[in-house]
Amino acid sequence: MKLKDYLRLGWDQLQRRKVVTALCTVGIAIGSASIMVALGFGESIQHYSQKQMSFYLKTDEITIVDQNSDPNSPSKVTSSKLDLIRTFPHVKSVASFQDLGQFRFTVDDGKESYLNLKATELSTLEDFDSKFQQGGASDQDNNIVLNYGATLGVLDAKTQEVRNKLMQQNPSKEQSETYRQMGAIPYPLYQKKISLKSNNNQEQPGNQSGTNTIQPSEVTVLVIGVLKKPDGLPDSMLQGNKAAYVSPETGLKILQAQNKSSTNRHVQYSEVRVKVDSSMNVKQVDEMIKKLQLTTQTNLYQEDRMKGEFAIVRLLLTGVGLFVLFVASISIVVAMTMSTHQRRRQIGIMKVLGANLRQIRNMFIVESSLLGMLGGFVGILLSYWVIWGINLIIIKFDSNNSGDPVEILFISLWILPVGMFFAIMTGVLSGLYPAVKASRTDALTAIKRE
Repeated sequence: MKLKDYLRLGWDQLQRRKVVTALCTVGIAIGSASIMVALGFGESIQHYSQKQMSFYLKTDEITIVDQNSDPNSPSKVTSSKLDLIRTFPHVKSVASFQDLGQFRFTVDDGKESYLNLKATELSTLEDFDSKFQQGGASDQDNNIVLNYGATLGVLDAKTQEVRNKLMQQNPSKEQSETYRQMGAIPYPLYQKKISLKSNNNQEQPGNQSGTNTIQPSEVTVLVIGVLKKPDGLPDSMLQGNKAAYVSPETGLKILQAQNKSSTNRHVQYSEVRVKVDSSMNVKQVDEMIKKLQLTTQTNLYQEDRMKGEFAIVRLLLTGVGLFVLFVASISIVVAMTMSTHQRRRQIGIMKVLGANLRQIRNMFIVESSLLGMLGGFVGILLSYWVIWGINLIIIKFDSNNSGDPVEILFISLWILPVGMFFAIMTGVLSGLYPAVKASRTDALTAIKRE
């Protein structure tokens, strides 16, 4: 017999025994779906965790540390080295940060607050996962970009004075909570001019004799952008994180206006960050940077540790799916053995007509393979329904906390043939014993008994 004859005979038998076929199909479908959901669940959680870890721990970034603490000596981190790093393969962006100190700022309507000012290339902010809530970066001078925390707690001097007096008179828990809530109210600063004045001005050495000193002057800058609020964090946790960014040229002008810059001052970077296109290439880029005699830091060890933990989780989930599939295979063995017993007369007639043992055995194996394939197809649909249902639950309970709902779980295309393979193999292996038993059926005895 040809393969199409085996397939036709097997399909006819499956159609005749609809109840048994349906029960066996459900068993295989549940088992194969369990494996596909387990593999998809493990891959999805690993992908989601790596994405979150990459965002919070920055596993796709390299931090260059300047260990030179003497501002009068040249730094190992130079602009020429940074330009060279930008040409390295897999490097998406390089951003240098110069800490300018803490500044008080005053808005044109008299309200004021403070911020921690840093000089950096404003065009690189978005390269390092900073998104703009308002405005954007610009190369023009005298511009400033604020993070969300810098817009909180901007009050006029009189309100601050009254608030401080109330706290001194009645330092109760309720009053402290009111004080905290006032400091968490956002103030519209976008497209407004603010005046900066250093919070750390000290009298210049050598002026104790009463000679005239040059008083630090205020610098007026325009707020051209406000960074987006970090997801999942309340305003009360962000009111102490007040950061702002200006271009290196604007930062130099501000230092000169605050009498903090001189012609022989060496640029000291408080931090240099290198963005790599993938965490898989971080090690390669890190080794190239170290050849420039620079000290680097990465979070690759965190990613390696997480990969090991998720490999164990995926193995456990796959083991659960294999156990369910094993239970399903028992039902196939029982069903096919019953089919063999019920079809003894048919097997006897086939032997009398000249069918050999191999043909009878192949007929039962093809039939069980079709049963496994049918269960595999149903298992694929079932696995997608399960993933879809879990995503609906996640979106329902998470959409209020994190802006746009995102599907966390998914099933990759490579998982589908794996699930189908296990389903078909379950059918084949489960049909071996009934096939062997059927091939050993005595033809004359089977015909006489029936």
